[in-house]
Amino acid sequence: MTLAAATNENLANISNVLIYSAMAVYTLAFFAYIAEWLFGSRSKVAKTAAALTAKPAEAKKAPAVTVNTAGGTAVLERPKVTVRAAAGQRDVPDGPGAHGGDEQGDLYGRIAISLTVLAFLIELGGVIARAASVERAPWGNMYEFNITFSTVAVGVYLGLLALKKNVRWLGLFLITSVLLDLGLAVTVLYTASDQLVPALHSYWLYIHVSTAIFCGAVFYVGAVGTILYLFKDSYENKLASGGTPGTFATSVLERLPSSASLDKFSYRVNAAVFPLWTFTIIAGAIWAGDAWGRYWGWDPKETWSFITWVAYACYLHARATAGWKGRKAAYLALIAFGCWLFNYYGVNIFVSGKHSYAGV
Repeated sequence: MTLAAATNENLANISNVLIYSAMAVYTLAFFAYIAEWLFGSRSKVAKTAAALTAKPAEAKKAPAVTVNTAGGTAVLERPKVTVRAAAGQRDVPDGPGAHGGDEQGDLYGRIAISLTVLAFLIELGGVIARAASVERAPWGNMYEFNITFSTVAVGVYLGLLALKKNVRWLGLFLITSVLLDLGLAVTVLYTASDQLVPALHSYWLYIHVSTAIFCGAVFYVGAVGTILYLFKDSYENKLASGGTPGTFATSVLERLPSSASLDKFSYRVNAAVFPLWTFTIIAGAIWAGDAWGRYWGWDPKETWSFITWVAYACYLHARATAGWKGRKAAYLALIAFGCWLFNYYGVNIFVSGKHSYAGV
């Protein structure tokens, strides 16, 4: 098989400049998100404490059933039934978001999103330039995987916003981790633009690795939602038991969605992408059959991909079982994402195997 053309150093340098430029714009977006949280109103946030303590006796009282007559016909008026939140058996309103429901906070939030879009486009340009510099998919080493992963993660966030999903609360946490990811990429994981090793010269690179990156980005979004759920659930538990959370916790956590909403968000995100992760493993096995003459050999990457699949399968099964909703299922979700992270970083960097393409 003929190798691709030699590396275009000019395009490789352009890619590096674009990645650093994206980091600069992400930093501006980070400060804009901080301003959204700081300057958003604290007086307009939903009052979780009031929702947890308001007239508990009335909440338990069964609604009456009334019968009206209209033209000699009995009409049964169905009582209104409140469906309790599955995660914590509480009915708590969602917070208004980081902006706190006021115009000033909302302005900073819109600026932050605009900067995030700009940084995303610049970083995407950097990924494309990196690919063009060697005329191949930019997934040959950990540096390229990192810059692509962070681009896709931001793309998932912006896609949810475009679908009118209430996820602006995710912005600060996402951009913080993206900056850390890119900082790691351009320092510890940086690898000069180069050609692929022979085993990676296959169209399966575009299928298998692209789906793995997308799945990881969505799993990451689900993990952030799970972590925030644990904090919000602890906050609601403390209020329900008569405790008094600190001022900082109140200021931040009152603006987030309720624990039930965060729990539902994380579950739906993880459940939606799990079939694609299953396909990713199958595609990898088919590629292994083409490249190495066997579909499965318990290579460390294959093993940890399967462990990750089992962990998420256990989480989804437990989450769908009544006794494992809420915090127990959330811990399983974080364990599953931890398996994915080890498969992403640990196996590539610290473990030797057929998938040792970290380039560091």
